[in-house]
Amino acid sequence: MVLYKDIEIKWLGHASFKIKRNKIIYIDPFDIAEKEKADIILITHEHYDHCSVEDVKKIIKNDTIIFTVSDCAKKLGMNVKLVKPGDKIKIENIEIEAVPSYNINKQFHPKSRGWVGFILNINGVRIYHAGDTDFIPEMKDIKVDIALVPIGGTYTMNYEEAAHAVEVIKPKIVIPMHYGKIVGSKEDVLKFKKLLEGKDIDVIFG
Repeated sequence: MVLYKDIEIKWLGHASFKIKRNKIIYIDPFDIAEKEKADIILITHEHYDHCSVEDVKKIIKNDTIIFTVSDCAKKLGMNVKLVKPGDKIKIENIEIEAVPSYNINKQFHPKSRGWVGFILNINGVRIYHAGDTDFIPEMKDIKVDIALVPIGGTYTMNYEEAAHAVEVIKPKIVIPMHYGKIVGSKEDVLKFKKLLEGKDIDVIFG
């Protein structure tokens, strides 16, 4: 777990995270053991390892707000709020921005689907969950304190591409994700960390 300016960020495996301050936020809950109920759930796209109805049911309560893209909303069959790249939402002191997330050189996540990553701004701390993506031109405009980036390859950036993306984004902290369950290994994480040595970026992983 990372504690940064009173914000807890816990990697739950794969691309799943729990972020806590005065609200409990889950992103892409999949195969999670958490029981703490969500105030907000963010889901990047409709693939089973990101949009898991079973896992959403574990953490949803009557007033949970779910933000996701249209094809995932259909899969969930629940009352959700739709987002697309470029949308911005504010809930009390939390700002949520949906940003593009897509593949450049593979066909698993085409740009035409309108799938997203998210940037959270919680009391001035900016956190970026990249979703399932390659290194894309839009990343050059992303300015955040903490970046959560996929490194597993095959469906997303591999560790080398992810390290390059992080060098462009220049966060204070990066937490690698999308490894260890379906693709990617702990060895990829160690190689990713090594590529970022001396870059003044803290690489934190479980």
